[in-house]
Amino acid sequence: MKKKIEYHSYYEGNVRHMACMTCGRYEVVGDSTISLKCSRCVLILVGFPEEAKSTYKPTGRPPGWHFMKEFVDKDGTVFHQGKEVPKLKGTLPPTKVKPPKKKTKRRTKEQILIDRHNEKKAALKKAVKKQKDFLNHKFGG
Repeated sequence: MKKKIEYHSYYEGNVRHMACMTCGRYEVVGDSTISLKCSRCVLILVGFPEEAKSTYKPTGRPPGWHFMKEFVDKDGTVFHQGKEVPKLKGTLPPTKVKPPKKKTKRRTKEQILIDRHNEKKAALKKAVKKQKDFLNHKFGG
């Protein structure tokens, strides 16, 4: 009869923690557990990578091309609403793509305060000039 090896475990309050057979990470287990293999080690055994790798491969087409009513690729392939239309291949000129608009940079809080101060200063100057004109009997434009 084979002897059962009990792996290292400890109690934290009423909860039992046991070390993984392969990597030594501690997991929460029941009282009757003899050995443990953590989820990470199981995934490695099954063949799943530890970290998910990016599956995105760029096609060279502009973003949102599949939402266009009609899009013609550089090689002449024609798409209607993202679905290929093989009958029209090579009959239309390639779609010209406009470059994306440049985004304006967000102003800092300091810059916003400076701009607000300058606006108030300009409004005050205008009000002072209007009062001077009124006192000098210059009305209208």
